[in-house]
Amino acid sequence: MSHILILVLFEKVSILHLLRPVSSSNDSVKGGSLYLEQQRHSDKPAFQKLDRIAAFKMGDTQTSSKDKEVKAKESKDKGFGKEEFRAGGDVSKSKKVQRNSTLGNTEGAEKEGKGISRKKKEKLTKRENPDADLEDFVRAAQIQVKVEPEEEDFCINKKDKVKKRLREQEEPGGSLLESAKKKKKVKMEVEEAEQEPEKQRKKKKESKVKAKKEQEGRPVSAREGGKHKKSKEEVEAAKALKIKKKEEEELQRWRWWEEEKYEDGIKWKFLEHRGPWFPAEYQRLPDNVKFYYDGKLVTLSSAAEEVAVFFAQMLDHEYTTKEVFRNNFFSDWRKEMTLEEKMIITDLNKCDFSEIYKMHKEKVEARKNQGKEEKQKTKDANQKLLEEYGYCTLDHHRERIGNFKIEPPGLFRGRGDHPKQGMLKKRIQPEDVIINCSKDSKIPQPPLGHQWKEVRCDNTVTWLASWTENVQGLCKYVMLNANSKLKGEKDWEKYEIARKLKSCVETIRTQYQADLKSKQMGIRQRAVALYFIDKLALRAGNEKEEGETADTVGCCSLRVEHISLHPELDGEKYVVEFDFLGKDCIRYYNKVPVEKAVFKNLKLFMEDKQPGDDLFDRLNTAMLNKHLHSLMAGLTAKVFRTYNASITLQQQLKELTNALDNIPEKILSYNRANRAVAILCNHQRAPPKTFEQSMANLQAKIDNRKEQLSLAKKELKQAKKDAKDHADDKLLA
Repeated sequence: MSHILILVLFEKVSILHLLRPVSSSNDSVKGGSLYLEQQRHSDKPAFQKLDRIAAFKMGDTQTSSKDKEVKAKESKDKGFGKEEFRAGGDVSKSKKVQRNSTLGNTEGAEKEGKGISRKKKEKLTKRENPDADLEDFVRAAQIQVKVEPEEEDFCINKKDKVKKRLREQEEPGGSLLESAKKKKKVKMEVEEAEQEPEKQRKKKKESKVKAKKEQEGRPVSAREGGKHKKSKEEVEAAKALKIKKKEEEELQRWRWWEEEKYEDGIKWKFLEHRGPWFPAEYQRLPDNVKFYYDGKLVTLSSAAEEVAVFFAQMLDHEYTTKEVFRNNFFSDWRKEMTLEEKMIITDLNKCDFSEIYKMHKEKVEARKNQGKEEKQKTKDANQKLLEEYGYCTLDHHRERIGNFKIEPPGLFRGRGDHPKQGMLKKRIQPEDVIINCSKDSKIPQPPLGHQWKEVRCDNTVTWLASWTENVQGLCKYVMLNANSKLKGEKDWEKYEIARKLKSCVETIRTQYQADLKSKQMGIRQRAVALYFIDKLALRAGNEKEEGETADTVGCCSLRVEHISLHPELDGEKYVVEFDFLGKDCIRYYNKVPVEKAVFKNLKLFMEDKQPGDDLFDRLNTAMLNKHLHSLMAGLTAKVFRTYNASITLQQQLKELTNALDNIPEKILSYNRANRAVAILCNHQRAPPKTFEQSMANLQAKIDNRKEQLSLAKKELKQAKKDAKDHADDKLLA
């Protein structure tokens, strides 16, 4: 039946549509019929054969004897060959197939050999079967006919395709440009359709990650849908909100300077706080981190191990190479050891801290490489600690505490070559701390299992807690923040005294100028010291016990070795050269021209003295301050320094600033004025370790540039000479 359906399609449509699905369009059917009639006239024998085959398969038994004779004659003369078809529907000329016409030949072929091929057997079978030619014909048509796409406007030949393209161009939107755009749009739609599953997969994955992070309480990134990128309007709104919040905080700020001050030295009437925060207890080293002595493993006790960790953490520091530091450390370390450990560990040079040091460096690197989430957790923990311990209630106002944390244990370093560097700063316990608060406040609770050394209610002091550290025996205090009322009042009082000094400073200067010629050596020394404090803003200096602190000095504690006198230096007369270590071991080096009377007195003070002797041997800080207090109430040597710094800043601002300057220019002027004050007061940081090397590198670069400049000048001179000689040769020529 399938063969019958195919042949009917041949009759109805065209040879091209033999194996194609039949179109529903009437135009297509009509076109196919016309084309079929044309092909019938061009190749009648082929279509006659098709008619006979169709009739045979449909059971047409009434075939006339004339037709049978015609069929037999054509089979005898020409044979029945396979028809070959092209894609366009054309029928090619039939090829003759040579066959044996008699059965005897076939039987002879079968008798000649049993090894006859399968192909030959099929040919012989076709000879016997009258339907074999039909099957071969249909199979060839199925193989050779090209299946075209099912389109209503399908074009059979090239000419029709050209007409179709011209028709599309004539139609609205049918230009080549529009066609290209249409193709591009279709291509993009196809690509988007292909990428849609991938996008859905990514979106699904991101939603899973977001849900997981929300479940774990972690922050969700903007890419995962946690936050959207803020627009310009949102950023501006956030800034405005921040400014508004600051303004509200400013309005809520405690304007204590507008209130009446307490009398009789009272600092506050109500004070409540949570007490200081204590660092966590020591945690033992992991099992894989060992300490070795003389190549042998030694298990230290908890107290000895903690001190060993302090030293191991400083192995890459210059301190651990100093003999004083090492000796002090080893002495205090042995105090924390057990008797058995003291018997084993007798030499610091045989101790191996390498594994402890390695563990410390790994922790430092891990802290540096923390992710945003870990840093945020640390920040949140610190903020929580600040909210709990970092604020107090002072006269029913919330005030910020400056240093609410107890110093952790460690090794003392000190400033400069301090004689006690390397000593152990012991852990401060609540039993060492004195608490100060008001009687009607809630007394802070000590850590579990501990108690305070003492609880006071002293409203004449400004500290909240105090303790004594073991290295230098100094008292340490928990104080309020610099922006607090108590600190502000203290600074206000200091600058008010400096303002009062302005009204009588000239009288004081006249007096010490006159005292330079006094007959008493002590008065002369006091006058010279006041001259230095006034003109150079030197600190007064305090008396210190030898061997207890670093060798730092002030004006009253200067020694002969700290100054050099130059009758004339760099074109100036009566120059004094200062070179000593001041506060915090900051070097003070300065060359200053002084008055002739001051120069002569210094020369007199240095007579018959050794370099280590005191320059002002008949003066100390207490005597100087007592004299100043007699001149003005509350006046000390420190007030002179405050006054000179303030008046210098005021003068510099007056010279450098202009009312019409913009904000950046005013800031620049202020920084320059502040720099002048820093130079006067010798405010500078200690030079870094690599300072000398950096200076040497810069000097080497300067020398190299100078050498290059000198060489370039020589080359320029030689080039000018060569050009001149060449010009002379041209003129002669």
